[in-house]
Amino acid sequence: MIKSNQKKLNGLHVVLDALMIIVSYTLAWICLYMGNLWFNPGIGILPPRIYFGALIVIVPLYLILYTFFQLYTPKRIQRRRYEFANICRANITGILIISMLFFLLKKNPYLQEYSTRMVFYFFTINVVVETVERNLIRQFLHSLRAKGYNQKHILLIGYSRAAEGFIDRVRQNAEWGYQVYGILDDHVPAGKEYRKVKFLGKIAELDSILQLNQLDEIAITLGLKEYAKLEDIVASCEKSGVHTKFIPDYNNMIPTRPFTEDLEGLPVINIRHVPLNNMLNKTMKRAVDIFGALVALLLFSPIMLITSAIIKITSPGPLIYCQERVGLHSRPFKMYKFRSMEVQAPAAEKSRWTTPNDSRVTPIGRFIRKTSIDEMPQLFNVLMGQMSLVGPRPERPFFVDKFKEEIPRYMIKHQVRPGMTGWAQVNGYRGDTSITKRIEHDLYYIENWTLGLDFKILLLTFFKGFINKNAY
Repeated sequence: MIKSNQKKLNGLHVVLDALMIIVSYTLAWICLYMGNLWFNPGIGILPPRIYFGALIVIVPLYLILYTFFQLYTPKRIQRRRYEFANICRANITGILIISMLFFLLKKNPYLQEYSTRMVFYFFTINVVVETVERNLIRQFLHSLRAKGYNQKHILLIGYSRAAEGFIDRVRQNAEWGYQVYGILDDHVPAGKEYRKVKFLGKIAELDSILQLNQLDEIAITLGLKEYAKLEDIVASCEKSGVHTKFIPDYNNMIPTRPFTEDLEGLPVINIRHVPLNNMLNKTMKRAVDIFGALVALLLFSPIMLITSAIIKITSPGPLIYCQERVGLHSRPFKMYKFRSMEVQAPAAEKSRWTTPNDSRVTPIGRFIRKTSIDEMPQLFNVLMGQMSLVGPRPERPFFVDKFKEEIPRYMIKHQVRPGMTGWAQVNGYRGDTSITKRIEHDLYYIENWTLGLDFKILLLTFFKGFINKNAY
């Protein structure tokens, strides 16, 4: 069992953090001292005892901040980017508190000479050192768990899609260190197995199993039809004191990070949480779109001019091809592309995919489609507010009408602006690929949007998103 180990690990982690804070502060002081020695040899600094005396306040302050920003939560499945964001938040808060103390105690002669560069050095170095330390701890624990150590024993109550999904993920990620003790279910006989996890008996046997005190957690994975048993199961779990979690069998109706509200003690779970419905998030994303589109137009203007000239010389017809697509709030708009096909009747292209060796594609068209150069005019769609740099790719009205009847939750993608590139595209779902998988990735993006995720997608687009093997 892991219960006794977790306290020891947390205690060791606190000690390591205290050491890393001292190391960061020492490195910051060395940077300050060497900087003065090299660039300002005539200017002295406060004695080391004055600077290092401040650690009496700084070390406990930062440990409290790390606790407040949940930096001591288990790292089994915690995402690195969330942990890094919390490290930055803790350090920014720490710097603000230190600055406020300087202001309040500004009459102290020592603090008047305390270098602000020291504060900046400490902030920068400490963020890097804490990030490296936590990633090393993460890798060490993952290695231990993959070898069968530091395991967390879990009992599943109820056999459902949620139970299968949990077991499947645990089997695929040995580094999480979850050991599924077994399953209790009223409909599957004891002795049977799912992926080597045994069914131990009926749900009524829960109390006798809890008395053995061999479990770290209970995961309630009841099927939808069995939720009437939920209250009694929770009561038994809480009576034993074992940590209990609930994995709903909602068949993906509820997002991975649901948005909850509190109505005077009544919890309300929103079926779909869209961060971009928040005005601040929406404004930040729009500002990035405008700035990014202007920079991209400036950088890629030579390529766009050369492409325009070649299209005009090699193929009769318009330079820019306008195609109706469905955008934000299911409103149609004209999406711009460099023309890559021979001119054809509008009725012929509305409901037809491009196929391999399609005779309609021009020689230059084949190249600009493969390299995504044909998409560059969409930067003007971004400037006009019809599209975003990052978002679900827009589709033609004919296919929207078709897919919304065939694919559950397809229309949710229209709750945000369509994008020039997206999470589905950088994961390989472009062109003639699975529409269902594309929608799954689009929904993940919509529900988990952050500016950081947008920047990650843009970066991945540069490395693997421009060349499209599925563009014909």
